Amino acid sequence: MQENLPSSAPVRLELWGSIGLGDPIFLALLPLVILAVWFGRRQGSLSSLSIPLSGIGHRVPKSIRQRFLFLPDLLEAIACVLLILALARPLDFNVIHSVTSEGVDTVLVVDRSSSMVHMDLEATRTRLDVVKDVVAAYAERRMTDEVGASDNVALLSFARYPELRCPFTLDVDALHGFLDEVKIVEYQEEDGTAIGAALTKSADMLGQNGAESSIIVLLTDGANTVDDILPEDGIRLAKENGVRVYTIHAERIVYAQVGRRIFPTEEQPDTTLLRRIASETGGRFYRAKDKDGLEEIYAEIEELERTPRVEERRVETRDLYPRVLLFALGMAVLGRSLVAFGLRRTT
Repeated sequence: MQENLPSSAPVRLELWGSIGLGDPIFLALLPLVILAVWFGRRQGSLSSLSIPLSGIGHRVPKSIRQRFLFLPDLLEAIACVLLILALARPLDFNVIHSVTSEGVDTVLVVDRSSSMVHMDLEATRTRLDVVKDVVAAYAERRMTDEVGASDNVALLSFARYPELRCPFTLDVDALHGFLDEVKIVEYQEEDGTAIGAALTKSADMLGQNGAESSIIVLLTDGANTVDDILPEDGIRLAKENGVRVYTIHAERIVYAQVGRRIFPTEEQPDTTLLRRIASETGGRFYRAKDKDGLEEIYAEIEELERTPRVEERRVETRDLYPRVLLFALGMAVLGRSLVAFGLRRTT
């Protein structure tokens, strides 16, 4: 059976599923077909009526031929109904939704300082490993948005120095590859938590990109320890470029170090700077104490950064009437063949 033909006809009457009619007005002819069949049957019954003089009171059984005398009329009636249905132009239609809005340019900033080696967000994995999993899932959702607007995402990691790992891209596989390569610092001279430098570099990248909507999602497990570039410089640049900054403190236990000995404490982390960055740039501050909490935070940010979308509805149609006409022709030929082979009424 050949494929349905593309059609330019609009769907004026939806029936069920993906089936509709382009010219449903022709369905008004159906009552005429029903009346014609009824009238033909009635005339045939009257013309073949006879009353035998003998055998009154005895019912003569019908032969097999007599039992199927109705078939030619029925098949021709079905052919007429199918012909009317073909005139009504049956269509197979598919509704396509599209959107006209753009995504949000996003810089994902991940701390890779030595303290990210602790295993308190999950029992057997480092903070960085847990963070990478959650960030990867968030990036994939934002970059492959099924409802229309995919985000242009960049990845920046930092310890003492910020490092652009992946420039702005829509290729989620490429970003995943760069994220896998982010490791905890190995050398002491590279260690530190340069929040000011990471924030400033991210805000500068977004300013140069010139997107209408842009955000930074900055994750760290500590306070700023490097003042080569002050956090105030990053805040000012983010505000000038209209960048919202979401800050996340990912740490359940605050560890202290005396000499080479590292031990857990009961202290509460200092989140003053992260709260100020988020507040002054129009973002939000979050604290994550485990993987589940971190996933909820990124899900909330994702929901907050849904851009308004204008939906368009487009309908693609394909004609089904050639198939219906073929069935109608088959019914008519079969009915005529039965008559030709003797299955007809006689007076």
